Amino acid sequence: MNPEIAAARRRLRTPRAAAVAGILFAVLFSASMLLIRMVLPEELSGPNAADWLRGNTSLITLALTLVPFAGIAFLWFMGVVRSHLGELEDQLFSSVMFGSGLLFLGMIFVSAALAGGIITSYALAAEQLSNNGVLVFGRAIMYAISNVYAIRMAGVFMISLGSIWTQTRAMPRPLALLTYALALLLLITISFSMWIAFIFPAWVLIISIFILRASLRNKNSNQTDDLKVNAK
Repeated sequence: MNPEIAAARRRLRTPRAAAVAGILFAVLFSASMLLIRMVLPEELSGPNAADWLRGNTSLITLALTLVPFAGIAFLWFMGVVRSHLGELEDQLFSSVMFGSGLLFLGMIFVSAALAGGIITSYALAAEQLSNNGVLVFGRAIMYAISNVYAIRMAGVFMISLGSIWTQTRAMPRPLALLTYALALLLLITISFSMWIAFIFPAWVLIISIFILRASLRNKNSNQTDDLKVNAK
């Protein structure tokens, strides 16, 4: 096969792979957070702090099961986005993007592991867990990791990727500006509300849908050009 044709086909497949991976991450991660949000109360402490564990362990377990698959999709999304940039990739912003993405993913995994540990401990010793304050402490750590540190890393990831898009013009300027605005919102918001975390997967979904549509348009355009060349 002609090397130029092979390279062109690779460039077409790469955006589609990034789009599919981004959509999978957005759907799986949002579903996981929604299941957790349906179970967890807003209050971290109180006399009924352990009520959310009674009869809801199956929902929490399902949510935690989705997290690793969402993480795999996000890793694929990051890798394919970097591959798509190729020689246009800026080493500084790419390093920040890659590092912040890995930190975000690691913190999400740690938070999910803490939730899994709480569920397992509650099944073994429910009364002790409720009385000695470990449950409240564990939930506070989960909230801090996922809603403070992981969200900030997601904001840094968005800013670095938006900067790359601004330099390379790989994405339309309105999408780059939207990326900056949402990233600043994640960075400056001080809240333990889990709803704030939905901003990041929603942004990934928007970007992925745009990439997928652009990739399909390019594919149709190339097929049309090939038909015209063959007709001649």
